[in-house]
Amino acid sequence: MASRILVVGGAGYIGSICAWAMAQAGHHVETYDDLSTGHRAAATGTLHVGDIRDRGRLSAVLGAGRFDAVMHFAAKSLVGESVSHPLRYYDVNTGGTATLLQCMQDAGVRRLVFSSTCAIYGDPVYLPLDEDHPRKPVSPYGDSKRMVEELLDACREREGMQIMALRYFNAAGATLDGALGESHATETHLIPLALAAAMGQRPPLKLFGTDYETRDGTCVRDYVHVLDLAEAHRLAVERLLQGHAGMGLNLGTGIGTTVREVLAAIHRVTGMAVPHDLADRRPGDPPALFAQANRARSVLGWQPQHEDIDAIVATAATWARAPRY
Repeated sequence: MASRILVVGGAGYIGSICAWAMAQAGHHVETYDDLSTGHRAAATGTLHVGDIRDRGRLSAVLGAGRFDAVMHFAAKSLVGESVSHPLRYYDVNTGGTATLLQCMQDAGVRRLVFSSTCAIYGDPVYLPLDEDHPRKPVSPYGDSKRMVEELLDACREREGMQIMALRYFNAAGATLDGALGESHATETHLIPLALAAAMGQRPPLKLFGTDYETRDGTCVRDYVHVLDLAEAHRLAVERLLQGHAGMGLNLGTGIGTTVREVLAAIHRVTGMAVPHDLADRRPGDPPALFAQANRARSVLGWQPQHEDIDAIVATAATWARAPRY
């Protein structure tokens, strides 16, 4: 069913690809973004430039748009920065979401799909991580998202709002045609950093920790293709439109890939070796994180289509060779 969707934070990496996918599926999409980290060229539909904390601007856009639902990606997301400047993260991520929810309620928009994160769980007590895992985040970034989820639970239970909170594991990749991809002023994600090192655009990659109790000594992570994330968002919006109350759901493949395996995949796919230096472990890096995502498969009917690490790397490499922005 076609609907009108406002994508908040829709000029950023994941938001822009989800917005594009919603438009491809026949929905009317408009984008709201302050362009602090997003890109004008990545936005789908009408772009409303504004801060998520700007109640007047948000209210005007929501009041005029007759939207059926909101998809919310606007957030600060650098873990290290959140440790140094926690107030910024609580202000934008937690406070900004509270402002958005109030503006939505004032405009009569009661459906929300929220971009959450596995960082709300903190260090794993058991693996794979399921939705019932204790929530003990180890950074202000993760804690700000945990606080948002508590706020969303209250709005779902007490305010009659329908809300899906989708907890990503390691988002990666780009659209298949290379038109939309990952472009951050401060890049922290392994695959784009490794590709840039392989192409000689940055110094050798640092491998932080090679003595973990994993199959090759490096950290294990769950890489989920951004197109699979976009499909999950489409399904989540449509489930809300069908009347589902919403809930929190993990989005991951359940497949753990080590850092060395990612570098090997880049070599296979591109023919370029990734120059790298060995470094000490980073504080707070758990040896392994991967998802139990059966609930998303059951509730949404979601099935990742790009689970193979070579397929994920191939799309990221297509974008990295000729980024549009």
